[in-house]
Amino acid sequence: MTTSPKSALLLLDLQNEMVDAKGKVGGGGLAKVVAERQVLENAARALAAARDSGMDVVHVRLGFRADYLDALSLAPRVSKMKENQACIVGTWGTEFPALIAPREGELVVTKQCVNPFFNTGLMNWLLHRNIEKLVFGGVVTNLAVEMTARAADDAGFGLTVLEDVCAAPNPAWHAFSTENILPLFATVSSIKSVFG
Repeated sequence: MTTSPKSALLLLDLQNEMVDAKGKVGGGGLAKVVAERQVLENAARALAAARDSGMDVVHVRLGFRADYLDALSLAPRVSKMKENQACIVGTWGTEFPALIAPREGELVVTKQCVNPFFNTGLMNWLLHRNIEKLVFGGVVTNLAVEMTARAADDAGFGLTVLEDVCAAPNPAWHAFSTENILPLFATVSSIKSVFG
């Protein structure tokens, strides 16, 4: 008797700072695209389906100390976050919208970089739970989603990206990523195709 591979749903950076127009990142245009693409509503559908099926759920967020001593990247985007005091742990910006709020028993991973596996316990947690397949989406498509696909593929996970749970501030970046980059590492699909 064979059993199907155990799967987990990962929602990436769908936190207030990114997806709300009042957010310091979202206010720069990302929240508008998230709303237009109905990313939060789609994520809520995926989350409900995952919960109903008993799938493990992980909420990943970007969060820093107030002094940013844990921010290792020297990239301009991180410098801009520091200037704006964005994504500080313990603030509204690192919390999740009520529509997709974590439930008790769901893992919340806080990262300080694009890669959700770097300096977090996520990889060990997945391996400990014998997870073999990851279904994921979030923002930004060409950053966190792509990085997750690359790193998880290297680690040997089977991957499915929920295109309708992804967004980028520039729709052309999203399209290029989902049409040209992500298919190299993952199956690019939809909530309906994955969960019915």
